[in-house]
Amino acid sequence: MSGTGAGKSGSPGGGQDAARPKVTAVIPFYNDPYIGEAVESVLAQRFEGLEVIVVDDGSTREAWRLDRYAGRVHVLGKANGGTASALNHGFRMARGEYVAWLSSDDRWLPGKLARQVEHMERTGSALSHTAFRTIDAAGVPSPKPVRLAFESRYDFYRSLLRSNAINGCTVMLRKALFEQLGGFDENAVFTHDYDLWVRAVLAGYPPTYLNEPLTEYRKHAGMGTVLHKGEAEAEFMATAAKYRGSLSRLLIALRPPVGR
Repeated sequence: MSGTGAGKSGSPGGGQDAARPKVTAVIPFYNDPYIGEAVESVLAQRFEGLEVIVVDDGSTREAWRLDRYAGRVHVLGKANGGTASALNHGFRMARGEYVAWLSSDDRWLPGKLARQVEHMERTGSALSHTAFRTIDAAGVPSPKPVRLAFESRYDFYRSLLRSNAINGCTVMLRKALFEQLGGFDENAVFTHDYDLWVRAVLAGYPPTYLNEPLTEYRKHAGMGTVLHKGEAEAEFMATAAKYRGSLSRLLIALRPPVGR
């Protein structure tokens, strides 16, 4: 069954008699002309049991692009509060067993949801991420995907002391884990995703990795991390410092034996 049938009229989170979706896709949206491409890539998943939520975070333009999806996508409006607040609103309203986030300027590749659900159910994972491809402003993909190359979980955890290797738009997690962790930190403008991944690790839920490029991540001049590069770097350093002690203690406990 096509995923386009998932977004029926009415409000997500209601309808106790309705069958629970397997996955809820949440797209936070603010004044983004690429929103149609993002929505189309979700509706093209042809995944049975899909709910689609777009959270309009107080847009002042481009919202008209969502009109064509009436009856197929739930559009939730809210006052502007930033990406973390939009994600929290969408995830809390989601009815799916799993929740997945797609930025409004990115795209999922066909089969993304099916492959990732299969991976998570096979591995028993509560949080997973995947390889991805970059695309330019016009949507032209790079020739080579971006893949992680950590030799061990220890090496991955150590990387969290200095960087965020997880692309948020490749992530799928169980809604129960999102609720257990308390959602995204809405005070974190640029590092709300990194903050949540670290909290998941420290709570004993290691992210699993599917080495398949299933998302197209758009790099363009209007990206927040480009427009506010200095602020993003400063916030990352502060967030990493907050968790450095806890991550360091975890690394000591997991340190490979001498000679290995």
